[in-house]
Amino acid sequence: MPADENTGLLGANGTGNGGVRKKSTFHELFLNKKHTPGMESENKFVKVNAHIFNITKVTLLSNYVNVLLVFVPLGIIAGVGHWNPTVVFILNFFAIVPLAAVLSFATEEISVKLGQTMGGLLNATFGNAVELIVSIVALRNGEIRIVQSSMLGSILSNILLVLGCCFIAGGISNTRTGTAAGIEQQFNTTVASTMSSLMVVASAALIIPATLYSVLKPSSEDTDRNILTLSHGTAIILLILYVLYLFFQLRTHACLFDAESQAEEDDAEEAAMGPWPAAGVLIVVTIAVAICAEYLVDSIDSLVETAHISKTFVGLILLPIVGNAAEHVTAVVVAIKDKMDLALGVAIGSSMQIALLVTPFLVILGWIIGQPMTLHFETFETVVFFLSVLVVTYTIMDGKSNYLEGCMLLGLYIIIALAFLVYPDDATEAPKMIAHSVRSLVGQ
Repeated sequence: MPADENTGLLGANGTGNGGVRKKSTFHELFLNKKHTPGMESENKFVKVNAHIFNITKVTLLSNYVNVLLVFVPLGIIAGVGHWNPTVVFILNFFAIVPLAAVLSFATEEISVKLGQTMGGLLNATFGNAVELIVSIVALRNGEIRIVQSSMLGSILSNILLVLGCCFIAGGISNTRTGTAAGIEQQFNTTVASTMSSLMVVASAALIIPATLYSVLKPSSEDTDRNILTLSHGTAIILLILYVLYLFFQLRTHACLFDAESQAEEDDAEEAAMGPWPAAGVLIVVTIAVAICAEYLVDSIDSLVETAHISKTFVGLILLPIVGNAAEHVTAVVVAIKDKMDLALGVAIGSSMQIALLVTPFLVILGWIIGQPMTLHFETFETVVFFLSVLVVTYTIMDGKSNYLEGCMLLGLYIIIALAFLVYPDDATEAPKMIAHSVRSLVGQ
């Protein structure tokens, strides 16, 4: 009895077996990502709820940024309650950031069970799901400028901001060894050149409509219709090119991507949840993103009026931060680990998806729902895009990177952000007004 009493006293003080048991129970219930008490229960009610709790726990613990999930109900309540548009925008802005991280986590969980080919297709579909959902909402509302700006902004943020941060973080982290291998990081030049070549093709696909528009406008009354026809045809071709790239990467020339695939296999962990629970999380989060995106887009007009910033700046700088936050962190982390092939795959690969998959898809979707979404970007935006792709191509063509090159890319992105900060939405109206005035004078 005395021994039992001593044990009980130790347990009550939290230093004996009782204390260990309590600590273990707390860990099993809230911190263990692989198991939750009750999952093996014969009681179906207990078992089902334990599995649901485990899925929720695993999802919430998947990323530190998930602490921002508290903004999801706040953003929805603000939208339903018609709060101040600026408050609605800010709350839903921060709400979409963790939702994007959860979306990425659920996609990776499903990919573990599907294999390389289907996993690649799934990542291609859901890798930029947030940008796609926000853009679909904006397109449905007729906010074509927001759609075009967000697409261009996503591309620029990935190839300049994300890649620049990868080069800086990886370069600084690896210079501590003092060796040549540490001073410069290396990556697969064949993969990098293939991606950059496709990005050049994508930039050419935007330059052609812009230059054609400047040629047709003075002499043709059907310019808008002709540009729309060109955009539809170009979008179909770009989608075909992206499908061919997937076939190239996953089938015929998979050996070229062996280094990246091997690195992924080395880091692969056992799936924390099955494919069906992950699919359920994917559906729920996609619905939540759609709701938050609806309120986010609806508040943009009022935000532009009160904050005195252009829609172009909102779409080009602010919205890409929402959708790419999780990818930014992932790319920087793998760059610090000296896995630059993976970092390039995240940064440039995501940009390529936007340019060859998401943007053409939105053009086709606009064609279906009757919105005149085209590939005709304004001349200034087209030039910025082309110069950015050109700089990135020259930076990665040698298959090496360092922190100075990262600073160059980051500096260029800041310059572009400043340019679009002072770039007014009505700047595009000036050429149209001049052309109209010239035609009027000629008519007189």
